[in-house]
Amino acid sequence: MSGYGTPVHAATFIRKRKVVLDAELLTDDRELKRILIHELFHFAWVRLGNADRLSFERLMRDQFPARGELGWSSEYRKRELTPGNVQRRDRKWREYCCEAFCDTAAAIYGDVGRHSEFTLGKDTRRKRIEWFGDHLGSGWIRI
Repeated sequence: MSGYGTPVHAATFIRKRKVVLDAELLTDDRELKRILIHELFHFAWVRLGNADRLSFERLMRDQFPARGELGWSSEYRKRELTPGNVQRRDRKWREYCCEAFCDTAAAIYGDVGRHSEFTLGKDTRRKRIEWFGDHLGSGWIRI
């Protein structure tokens, strides 16, 4: 279907302070929780501060060769990245980092357990969890 964007379950409009969720999510509490946490962490990302965002970007740059992700929104963006996107820190790279941040938060705080979209390796996942503990406080982390 040429001309259409990527199908989504939700969208966040930062400037309007608005989150829109697909009504279909109301039939699946587990998925609703995961998606809602992801969307709410878009607000956290913009308030994170440059030093912490750059720190997360460094982690993502280190993990760029690793296979997998913690959600489809970061997975499909990662697949489209080239080493040049990473090196230039262009818009595609920054959007990937934001989505990876939000997907990671949803995986950590969503209390989902296993999920078909969680394809990131155990060691790589552990490093992301540690980053969240170091930068957002270990009191938030539930493993």
